[in-house]
Amino acid sequence: MPEYKIMLDAGHGGADPGAVFKDRQEKDDNLRLTLAVGEILKDNGIDVEYTRTEDIYQTPFQKATIANQSGADYFISFHRNSSPTANQYKGVETLVYNKSGIKYDMAENIAGALGELGFENLGVKERPGLVVLRRTSMPSVLIETGFLNNDQDNALFDEKFDEIAQAIASAILGTLGEENVTGPTYYRVQAGAFQNRQYADQLLYELLDQGYPAFMLHEDGYYKVQVGAYLQLGNAIAMEQRLRDAGYSTMITTR
Repeated sequence: MPEYKIMLDAGHGGADPGAVFKDRQEKDDNLRLTLAVGEILKDNGIDVEYTRTEDIYQTPFQKATIANQSGADYFISFHRNSSPTANQYKGVETLVYNKSGIKYDMAENIAGALGELGFENLGVKERPGLVVLRRTSMPSVLIETGFLNNDQDNALFDEKFDEIAQAIASAILGTLGEENVTGPTYYRVQAGAFQNRQYADQLLYELLDQGYPAFMLHEDGYYKVQVGAYLQLGNAIAMEQRLRDAGYSTMITTR
């Protein structure tokens, strides 16, 4: 049974469309991205649940209650931003109740990963007044994946959708790996370790472009590019074989 359970929340829904721009509704983008990230996390051994998987309305309090009753270890809410005037602002940001603990690390990692895809990184902001951050009993992060009323952000969201989902999932997996030093053993496939971050970045982007759940860790003076976080050794072996067949020199590590 997976060690971690994560509740994924597609913001808004039903009678509440969220932000609206031209023929685009935030609730639809939120749900699509939530489900895509969820599939990647499940493929990597995470127990994933959703506040909604269809177009229904829930109050923020109901969303928090669903998460609390599920016993989830983490809560991640997906949104898109908006501004009073079209194309006034652009970029991604992540929101947390306060800047402390693993939720802050995860929020920073997600914002940074999205920034690497071409979004302007607006950083991590404290929003203690938001119900889904205040009323959830587990570490919680809210992701604003670009501005819905910004044409450039919409183009990035559509053209790099798969990469966005992969980047968010990889940032989550990487954060869990950093936290889990003394927890159960996770098997990862390491594709490279570099003292120069530029080389690690190049390999990371290459793997992400090909759809691998890659992420980077900085430890022992090295930038390590790894793929997956598996409880079962067999799953790690299968991923290592895929990477080797694709021409990568790999090794399996534990954490």
